[in-house]
Amino acid sequence: MIQSMTGYGKATADLPDKKVYIEIKSLNSKALDLSARIAPLYREKEMEIRSALSRDLERGKVDFTLWIEKKEGAEPATPIDRHLVESYYNRIREISQATGIPEPADWFATLLRLPDVLGKNEVQELSDEEWACTRQAIRQAIDALVGFRRQEGSALEKKFREKIQNIARLLQEVEPYEHERVSKIKDRITEALEKTLEVDYDKNRLEQELIFYIEKLDINEEKQRLANHLHYFVETLENGHGQGKKLGFIAQEMGREINTLGSKSNHAEMQRIVVRMKDELEQIKEQVLNVM
Repeated sequence: MIQSMTGYGKATADLPDKKVYIEIKSLNSKALDLSARIAPLYREKEMEIRSALSRDLERGKVDFTLWIEKKEGAEPATPIDRHLVESYYNRIREISQATGIPEPADWFATLLRLPDVLGKNEVQELSDEEWACTRQAIRQAIDALVGFRRQEGSALEKKFREKIQNIARLLQEVEPYEHERVSKIKDRITEALEKTLEVDYDKNRLEQELIFYIEKLDINEEKQRLANHLHYFVETLENGHGQGKKLGFIAQEMGREINTLGSKSNHAEMQRIVVRMKDELEQIKEQVLNVM
């Protein structure tokens, strides 16, 4: 089954002090175009994350986002060095008594502004347990996106089959007009000769020229090649995902044969059929760009 490059996946890792959210979006692109926005705590795992995304998603414009939401009450308060506060307090009182300088009116505010009283929170490190839980959530998000892509791919495949059948049906509609146009071409040329030249002409030579002219307008080869391309397109659809570029090439070849049919048709109804074929093919080409 083919896959679309359009997809979306989201998952959450529920940890004791936080929630880790993972979101992945993808759109069509000629190759893998991966951008990642990752919370600082998980930056050390960026290469591993990118490797997993590249391996499983293969192609498309992929946006990966990982962010953290702290649970209520989980954020630790800024530590205060109690012993240093007491030391500052005692020292200031000694200086005040020795020099006669008044003691501060607001002791607490004064002490908190002194150097090193307010400590720094410890730098967090990513534990193996937390990473294992988050990695599982990343896998769930990737699987959700792949599932989305398969669902979209199934809809695309149905649309492709419908359009291919339409072109095949239109190709069959061309046949009745092929024989009709031969007699019309002959009558038109004969009538032009008689009215314009008003002279006798060699009917045998006219037949020879008509045969040569009609051979140049023969479309049997184009019809056969187009039928083969239609069959090959459906066959490629059934060969699994990763066929987007190949389907695009086949659609281009189909377009060449349809254009040649149009240039050789020399018949109003046949040209109308060709225009309808082109319309069906354009819809295929537009959607092939979304196939992985």
